[in-house]
Amino acid sequence: MASTVLEATRAAHEDLERLERLAVRELQREPANPRDRLFQSHRVRHMLDLVVSTSDKLVEIYEDKDNARKDEINTHLTAPTQSGLFSKYYERLKEIREYHRRNLSARFVSTTDDYEELLKEEPVIEFTGEETFGRYLDLHELYNEFINSKFGKPMEYSAYVGCFSQTDNISHSHKATRQYREYLEHILEYLTSFLYRTEPLQDIEKIFLKLESEFEERWANGEIPGWGNKGTEKESEIDLDYYSTVEELVELGPEKLKQALAARGLKSGGTVQQRAERLFLLKHTPLEQLDRKHFAKILRTKDGSDTTSNGNNVKDDMKKEIALMEVKMRRLCELLDEAFVRTKENAEKKLTLTYEEMEAEREEEEVQADTESDDEEQQIYNPLKLPMGWDGKPIPYWLYKLHGLGQEFKCEICGNHSYWGRRAYERHFKEWRHQHGMRCLGIPNTKNFNEITSIDEAKALWEKIQARQGVNKWRPDLEEEYEDQEGNIYNKKTYTDLQRQGLI
Repeated sequence: MASTVLEATRAAHEDLERLERLAVRELQREPANPRDRLFQSHRVRHMLDLVVSTSDKLVEIYEDKDNARKDEINTHLTAPTQSGLFSKYYERLKEIREYHRRNLSARFVSTTDDYEELLKEEPVIEFTGEETFGRYLDLHELYNEFINSKFGKPMEYSAYVGCFSQTDNISHSHKATRQYREYLEHILEYLTSFLYRTEPLQDIEKIFLKLESEFEERWANGEIPGWGNKGTEKESEIDLDYYSTVEELVELGPEKLKQALAARGLKSGGTVQQRAERLFLLKHTPLEQLDRKHFAKILRTKDGSDTTSNGNNVKDDMKKEIALMEVKMRRLCELLDEAFVRTKENAEKKLTLTYEEMEAEREEEEVQADTESDDEEQQIYNPLKLPMGWDGKPIPYWLYKLHGLGQEFKCEICGNHSYWGRRAYERHFKEWRHQHGMRCLGIPNTKNFNEITSIDEAKALWEKIQARQGVNKWRPDLEEEYEDQEGNIYNKKTYTDLQRQGLI
């Protein structure tokens, strides 16, 4: 331990430089297998944490709130005369000798050896058996919580993993419940923990801060999907000019009618026929002139806020908080996309295995984990520069040729990023990099744009699709055909008009 403030400052700067050199040296070493790469990342993360804590101590010293550093400089480093300078020098030398005489161990303390031990020790990382040392996600608790909730539905575990981040099919009334909010909190807690354990060098706090700043702007512009933004408004809008009778509105179904009524502030309860009749009143009567009995009642909550009887009693700040949690969840799912793919494949594989086969596979993984440390010490011979498999060894050459990993596919939409092998090339169309490129072009990333990597081709196809949708748009009132008893063919609008007049 340093005897003075100035010595503590010097030692802290020395520790910072040593930690930086050790971190660089550790990152320059090529890991032998995925487990070694994970240990390497955790060791570097530990060094970075030490750098941050040491830097905080230095900041505290330089702020000098108790004036200890200033007093020490005035006492030991300043002297009014030349004779006073030498007397202070010898006084200081006497203090240093006395300190080392009392603390003999201080002469032999070497922090270099302590920091070198950081490179040798193996970090303790806790994974469940299902996670297989970070290879798969363990979503069983979240799965049970989902299927036993009001907003969930029965499904297989593999199907749940496939649609894990999809929340658009959950209604707003269910999203407003405390159960759904706790479900999202559990998801964020687990995914954040898993990401920290598998990718410790990811700055999760920085990612969330950037996400929150972007979210504020998108929320103000109404661009959050599924939360009263422009997209959902379009879904709830029904053009009444296309409908001439109440029966035609009934065909839309109860949910669409309920959304349309709620968007206009009308009562959304009752049967499908009652909802259609209530909405059909707006065809000939403006909303402002409609009888007040058709509007939803205004209720006063305990906190003094006004809500409607339609069940839209979620505060704006609560809606905003839940929407932010969903955005964070989707971002974490994008970062862990490969882990989700492996987890789904593993879940589907287990459905085809018997109990004995699963036990044998688990024993094989345990034996492999025990022998993995011995394999790390052996130098891997890889003259063909084949990719490493999940076990840290080069894959067989026949497998390399079978999957075409020597073929390079470039995608202009992804910034001319290269993908090796047909499988990686086909999979990248659903990954975040390609989705971000399509979003920048203002084009939806649908199946129509699979196998398209050129920006010009994507734009040209999008223009054709937009033109085709304008020409071939289905209009049931003009294109749906009806036949009377005499065999005459009419479109739907003509047939309903003649039927209403009693001519058919």
